[in-house]
Amino acid sequence: MTRYVLPDLEYDYGALEPHISGRIMELHHGKHHRAYVDGANKALEQLHEARQKGSYDNVAPLARALAFNVSGHVLHSLFWRNLAPKAGGRPAGDLAQAIERNFGSFEAFKQQLSRTAATIMGSGWAALMWDTLSAQLLVAQIHDHQSSTIEGAVPLLVLDAWEHAYYLQYHNEKAKFFDAVWNVWNWNDVAQRFNDARRFGLHVKNVADLAA
Repeated sequence: MTRYVLPDLEYDYGALEPHISGRIMELHHGKHHRAYVDGANKALEQLHEARQKGSYDNVAPLARALAFNVSGHVLHSLFWRNLAPKAGGRPAGDLAQAIERNFGSFEAFKQQLSRTAATIMGSGWAALMWDTLSAQLLVAQIHDHQSSTIEGAVPLLVLDAWEHAYYLQYHNEKAKFFDAVWNVWNWNDVAQRFNDARRFGLHVKNVADLAA
């Protein structure tokens, strides 16, 4: 049975300081993210056991647990790659042009993403996504790890708005964290995801056309 694995970071825990403390990164990656990996593997094991026994009484909660934990694993894995030491600034090339076209300006996009994160009720994420059907960039809220996402949209950049992402350093001033993270966005990573998502989007639109 294939198991999920916690990915290594491509930089040291303290490499994003002073914007994100090394202690937060250590706990966030080594404890919180690991918990989602372990939870996903546990759900897989329990589903495997249920199949072997032919007993599916608990399949609904196990399916929810698998979706919650795998989604948490995916979003955190993306978040780590979206960040980089001595990064930040602004994107360039096709990504920059698409942001200008779909949001009006980089500043408008920045304000929308930060405000989207700050207004999440409870736990969740803000995400820059490529909508494969309309071929445009959108900003969406992801509640917890899954709900309120846009089906068919590909996340390119995700901003963790769970308390464990910022509270140790920024306490109840989460808006300061959402401002600070703009100093460490890895726009090269986001641009590569953007290019890949557009190629994927052509396939999705073709499939949708066939089904029409």
